[in-house]
Amino acid sequence: MPITDETGGDGPAPRLPMLLEAVLGVGSELELRATLQYLVETATALTGARYGALGVVDPERGRLTDLYTSGLTEEQRQRIGRLPDGHTGLLGVLVHDPRPLRRGDLTADPRSRGVPEGHPEMRSFLGVPVRVHTEVFGNLYLTDKRTGPFTDEDLALLRVLASQAGIAIGNARLYETARQRERWIEGAAAVTTALLSGESAEDALTTVAERARLLADASAGVVLQPTEEGGMEIVAASTPGDPGDLVGTTIAPGSPVLVQLLGGEPVFVEDSATDPRMTTPVRNRFGPSMMLPLQSGGKLIGTLALPRRRGGRPYTAVDRLLASQFASQAALALVLADAQHDRERLAVYEDRDRIARDLHDLVVQRLFATEMMLESTRRRAAAHEVDALLGRAVDELDSTIQEVRTTIFALQQPPADAPASFRGRVLRETGGAAALLGFQPSVRFSGAVDTLADDTSADRLLAALRRALAAAHRRPGVGSLTVDVAAGDDGLRLRVEDDGDPPTTVTWP
Repeated sequence: MPITDETGGDGPAPRLPMLLEAVLGVGSELELRATLQYLVETATALTGARYGALGVVDPERGRLTDLYTSGLTEEQRQRIGRLPDGHTGLLGVLVHDPRPLRRGDLTADPRSRGVPEGHPEMRSFLGVPVRVHTEVFGNLYLTDKRTGPFTDEDLALLRVLASQAGIAIGNARLYETARQRERWIEGAAAVTTALLSGESAEDALTTVAERARLLADASAGVVLQPTEEGGMEIVAASTPGDPGDLVGTTIAPGSPVLVQLLGGEPVFVEDSATDPRMTTPVRNRFGPSMMLPLQSGGKLIGTLALPRRRGGRPYTAVDRLLASQFASQAALALVLADAQHDRERLAVYEDRDRIARDLHDLVVQRLFATEMMLESTRRRAAAHEVDALLGRAVDELDSTIQEVRTTIFALQQPPADAPASFRGRVLRETGGAAALLGFQPSVRFSGAVDTLADDTSADRLLAALRRALAAAHRRPGVGSLTVDVAAGDDGLRLRVEDDGDPPTTVTWP
């Protein structure tokens, strides 16, 4: 159809330069939202319409997910409230039957219903689909042409513009997807770096939840882990506010989503508040949600949930794909971080064992040999003063050997585990008292204390030790403290001696 002017002349239409400029303008912008807003404003101006809208269609759900408008003031938008979703009226007709539609009077079409209350009065209508390749991306809607009803020429102009817009939208969508993918990849790399830097298990899960929330533009990011009862519990959470009310929330056994989650399958929810599968007490706060398995090598670590606020944008197929890839990468990073932590702990244990062996094989043996030499020399010495001096040296060496053996025993105990032996319990008590006393008490063991320490005598000795340590803390001027635990024929004995003013000695029993 030749493009003519409004009076029906044969000359080139004055709108042709405007159309060419619009086609060039639509293709010059890579930002998708800016492209869509420019498109609807250009179509409104090109056809002389009073109002225009571009509705983005979600092919999975068969409804409008975004609506870009032109001609409406901010006051009118506030008065309208929530914009149509494309389920009813002529907007819904184009969603389900994407073909050009033109009406001279909207009110005469029985399908024209569902217009939001407060919307300006409309008469004429023109709508065309916007296709990206063979897929319907959305629809252009124009109403109330200022000079009368829409013409065939308006329809032709709009179809040309929609065709060119489809190419521009396809490019902008590819660009947006590439940028989105880049952000998720950078986020996964940042999480991996943070986890491998030595964070604790709790901090690592919080890092995953927080980074995923920001990338997904979600209201919350939470990590759930299986419970012993067969349910799942939120163990880490990230929200713009205080996430304290989320941590500890559980999904009870028997919940419909648990079979999928515990089986390592993702769960996608349109509206958490109304979906019957959701049973948590906090579900009323959220709308669209993704629940993604954190698993690596067949091992399920937990679930990453990313709910958006009520009425928020639903997640697209691209959102789901990128978030699922992020969850897989984060799960692998968690496994690697846990393995690295185990290796570091093993290296510490091996180093402690080496130090203990060196102390036993070198230091203790040499000290013991020196003690034997001094003891032999003392027996041969005739002078009383030399005998006393050598006796004190032997006693000091004997005390040193006892303390080194105590240190060897302490090195051989895993630092994070509760001590199971009696020696370990004594060392834990004195180690805890060191923070209050300001120094580490000296501890020496004599005899087979672990063999003779039954539960009753061990508990009584430890109670007496606690009282003695507490009393030493209260006395002024205490700078050193010696704890002797001995095993003899009459059972266990305890002696606690400090250097206070005056020095105090506590014995048990």
